[in-house]
Formats: sequence, structure tokens, C-alpha cells
Amino acid sequence: MITIVSGLPRSGTSLMMQMLDAGGFPVLSDGERKADTDNPKGYLEWERIKQLPKDPSLIAEAEGKVVKVISQLILSLPMDHEYRIVFMQRPLPEVLKSQDEMLRRRGTTDSGGDTSAIEEAFQRHLVEVSRWLAGKTNVKVLRVHYHRVLREPKAVAEEVAAFLQAPLDIAAMSGQVDGTLYRNRMK
Repeated sequence: MITIVSGLPRSGTSLMMQMLDAGGFPVLSDGERKADTDNPKGYLEWERIKQLPKDPSLIAEAEGKVVKVISQLILSLPMDHEYRIVFMQRPLPEVLKSQDEMLRRRGTTDSGGDTSAIEEAFQRHLVEVSRWLAGKTNVKVLRVHYHRVLREPKAVAEEVAAFLQAPLDIAAMSGQVDGTLYRNRMK
């Protein structure tokens, strides 16, 4: 079984990875992407996963572990494995605001532009991913809403543990949720 945390960038995937790590689930991460202002508790990513479209067989290294796979790469998963996917969902305006803030801090974009075309593209992408996931008998998906993680961390941790059929430390998972890091709210 390969466990995946997925979603759009800035949708709460790092938070879920932190929760699973704290709960005792083995994590496939290389530590290359360091914690920063945008994610002070770290990203818990595995750089090689970016090669998934060119080398789908590399996912086998995640057997028995959890790995973060952004939604754009989900469509490249080979079908010769069983997957459990925790799919993070966050309102698109917040995702876009968070991405904009991160890129602005890095000096790689001008902020405040019209994001409606990007939002429409993300919406189409999420529909495509949902259709793809729905058609797979070897894939089980638990959709987790970012706001619910913030409001009910213990309940979400329990649901995730039950979904993964893993004896996780629920209190440690819940302890990873820090509401002060929810900075890109839509008013």
C-alpha cells in the first residue's frame, strides 16, 4: 500500500504530512526543501517525485510510507499499486492568495493581478483529477477540507487514522495544527 497526500499547492498538504509524521506514519521525504516563512514547520517533500511522469516506477519507493504528490502529478501514478490518497481541499481564492503571497515574498511575481483565469484552470484541473480518481479500483480517496483541519484537528486525525487503518498518535497529530499559520484568509 502506498499512501499519498495530494491537493493543489498551498492547499494544506504540508500540514497533513506534518500530522502524519507526528502521528507515527513513516514519511518519504528527503529534507531538500527547507522550512521557510511560507511554511515554518516544513514541507516534507521528496524531490524525486517530480520525475513521476518520466519514471512512474519510482513510486514503488513509497511502499509502506506516505509521500506528498501534488495533484498535477497524480495522473501519472502507475496502476500496478494500491493507493490510499488523502486529498486536501481548500477554497481556490485562498489557494491563489497563498500562492501569490509566497511568490511575492520570493520576488518572483507582481501581486494583486487578476487571477480568474488561473482559478478557472485550477477548477478544470480538479474536475479532471476527480474523474481520474473515481475510475480507479485500486485507489481509495479521503477528501479533507483544510478549514475542517483547523476547526476539528482531533476529529480529522481520527478519520485519517481510520481511513489509513493505522494506529496513529491522534494527540500528536492534532498538536501539529497551529491556527496562527492560517494567514491567507479570504475576507
